[in-house]
Amino acid sequence: MTARTADGAPDPLPDLPPLIDQHCHGVLRGDLSAAEFESYLTESDRPAAAGTTFFDTQTGFAVRRWCPPLLGLAPHCTPGAYLARRRELGAAETRRLLLGGTGIGTYLVDTGLPGDLTGAHETAEAGGGTGHEIVRLETLAERVAAGVRAAGERSVDAAAEVFVARLADAVRDAARTAVGFKSVAAYRHGLALAPEPPRADEVTTAARAWLAAGTHRLTAPVLLRHLLWLATATGRPLQLHTGFGDPDLRLHHADPALLTDFVHATAGTGTDLILLHCYPYHRQAAYLAHAFPHVHADVGLALGHTGPRAAAVLAGFLELAPFGKLLFSTDAYGLPELYTVGSAAFRTALAEVLTGWVRAGAWSAADAERVAALVAAGNARRVYGLSESR
Repeated sequence: MTARTADGAPDPLPDLPPLIDQHCHGVLRGDLSAAEFESYLTESDRPAAAGTTFFDTQTGFAVRRWCPPLLGLAPHCTPGAYLARRRELGAAETRRLLLGGTGIGTYLVDTGLPGDLTGAHETAEAGGGTGHEIVRLETLAERVAAGVRAAGERSVDAAAEVFVARLADAVRDAARTAVGFKSVAAYRHGLALAPEPPRADEVTTAARAWLAAGTHRLTAPVLLRHLLWLATATGRPLQLHTGFGDPDLRLHHADPALLTDFVHATAGTGTDLILLHCYPYHRQAAYLAHAFPHVHADVGLALGHTGPRAAAVLAGFLELAPFGKLLFSTDAYGLPELYTVGSAAFRTALAEVLTGWVRAGAWSAADAERVAALVAAGNARRVYGLSESR
């Protein structure tokens, strides 16, 4: 199939295969107010500053560039005109039109966020593709803990033992159906975790303290480490949030270089690590992918938020990372527009970078097409064990 850009023009890389979005989230099912829509154009969890709008961001401008043509409007139409058209079409039709124009064929959906969001298969169906689940480890652990707490009759010591056993079973069970795992330890503690697996008695003690405290959110570093190693033991790929995110994050604690000791510790386990997002530490992520065979870097999120500068960011990844170690994603969440923007930013940035290198004589056209196909889909297919039909 010949892919097309969001405004219907031929794709600048016509031989690009259907994309594999290796990290994304569900789409909101209901209609949104203007303020609700705007809140998804930013990683901030706060309202825009007085007198300003989140449409005045690179993401906001990208939505107005790439999404209106798919809804029958001119590129760069006003936010008001765009939102009015969106309301006219309704949430389901808007989702179908926008996802159908992305060129994405496979969606690997992190299902660990709350809200009325489409799941992996519903998201993919709207875009005419195939969906698979990525299990968020911390959400899985919190769900197991809630079940143990709901039993109520157990002592804290007994509850901790039950929790630890059930958590191990839950991770193993998830590995049978999900194509990978994800950790947000960067949010919950930071990436400077002790790299080795915690001892069994440490895990039980930490579980006891967490259950006794009665808090839902898992932040105990011992349990976060335990989750990483439970996932590693399954052999499924493990995604790790690195780089920027919402204000719950302490950015300097999310530098992927902080994972270096964990990367050393997991070498030889057979489990691939995928560093998500990475920006502004994308060169550190590229170095880890360069130095360690089981480490990969994801170019998603950063490209959608950097607009016309996406090509420079992508070129930064490509400076050092082996070309078989970079994976495409959108990190789209809530709005189908973010799938459109993420895929368009990737396609245009990739075309700008690679065609520039071909014109300069640094690369052959054949090599550029081959590398483009690897980053777009081939690398993800290999890492996650996806067949051509998936």
